[in-house]
Amino acid sequence: MNTEVEQTIESIQKHTDHISDVIFKKIPTEEGIVTLIYVNSLVDKMTMQVMIFIPLANHLHQIHQVSEVVSISDNAAIVSKLMGGQTLLYFHEANLLESIDTYSASTRSITNTETESTVIGPQDAFTESLETNISLVKRRIKNTNLKNEDLTIGSETNTKISILYIEGIVNEENLETLKGRIDKVNYPSFTDISILKQLIEDNPLSPFPQYYMSVRPDSIVHYLLNGRIVIFMDNSQAAIVCPTSFLEMFISIEDYYNRWTTASLLRMLRFFGFFLTIMITPMYISALTFHPEILPYELLLNLQESRSRVPFPPLIEVLFIELIIEVLREAGSRMPAKVGQTIGIVGGIVIGTAAVEAGLISNILIVLVATSALLSFLPPIFLMSNTSRFVRYIFILSAGAFGLFGQMLAFAWLITHLLRLNSLGTPFMTPVIPRKAGDLMDSIIRFPTAFLKGKTGISRSPKK
Repeated sequence: MNTEVEQTIESIQKHTDHISDVIFKKIPTEEGIVTLIYVNSLVDKMTMQVMIFIPLANHLHQIHQVSEVVSISDNAAIVSKLMGGQTLLYFHEANLLESIDTYSASTRSITNTETESTVIGPQDAFTESLETNISLVKRRIKNTNLKNEDLTIGSETNTKISILYIEGIVNEENLETLKGRIDKVNYPSFTDISILKQLIEDNPLSPFPQYYMSVRPDSIVHYLLNGRIVIFMDNSQAAIVCPTSFLEMFISIEDYYNRWTTASLLRMLRFFGFFLTIMITPMYISALTFHPEILPYELLLNLQESRSRVPFPPLIEVLFIELIIEVLREAGSRMPAKVGQTIGIVGGIVIGTAAVEAGLISNILIVLVATSALLSFLPPIFLMSNTSRFVRYIFILSAGAFGLFGQMLAFAWLITHLLRLNSLGTPFMTPVIPRKAGDLMDSIIRFPTAFLKGKTGISRSPKK
């Protein structure tokens, strides 16, 4: 073995030192000794047998036909390909290094989604495999204008992402802006695409998610055809849609499968339910602490009777039961599914009943808090449910300090904040403030499908 060959092998061994599943195997062939280098945990044995061992023994020319030549001096590229599941073949006599994509690690099969389930429409969901997710999209859009560009992010994890868009429909300015933001991302590790979403948002300090996330292929296809940009990440199930509007956080893809009357009703329920969930319990505090005159006399008597044994002011009473609900919700989500459901239902009933009987809270407040908790789950995007939980506490503290005046101050802050938000440079409140008149046909009220042929103004696409 000549010195150059030894240096090449030693260089690869140095970069893969203490990685037990990196295999170095020398095989004699008609072209001399060939050293195979691969990561055993990323390559299936049958794949290696079919793609590598059999061709090396009988049809060596097939190896050269499907392989890619790698520069021996480019150590970064060599290690990247190796850790990405490719097999390296070093031909000693020719001093040639080639790579073949043999990645065949086990992946989860395509199943139904549990977070965005619908009654009507497709039931498949994305998996953690980037190639599988892209195939689910391309299965629905058979068009050469559908482009996907791969990038690598994360200085430690070297995570692969793919940017999808439809050429001729996508806005080029949005595309360049997004690529520029991704290039500027300086973060060592990405375990899920939600981390990337937070790093490329216009206002990362806002409690509101500024990009839509979905695990449904039909939903992602809908936005791609609308001129949006979609980001996939390897080892992550969800996809990001850029840009996104506030109203789209309350729109489900099932709305387009339903009759327009049903879809409009459900959209209004979700949209106004968001504002109700952050207003119900603060209104209770305001009415009992500062403005009892706004309540009917009979209702006020019932409230006073219900609170006759409660030793705490309404603010403390509401915070107490809200925190109990948060504890039950968090505990239920961290337990096995069957146990979590039991804890949530039984715990809520037992604790609520015991608290009322002990005189810690009023029974009317139990009804209000339960209604508020149910309303928070109406948005199809779980991130909006979390946002409503956070914003509700701002309204509760404002109501406890200044009553209805405090609630109006909090509401003014909320609207002002939403108006100042952008999603990839696009106003977040589109189409509540429409960029073109046609946007109003697919807003809170969904017009019949025949009226929804054009692209929305948020994409600013060159085509109509």
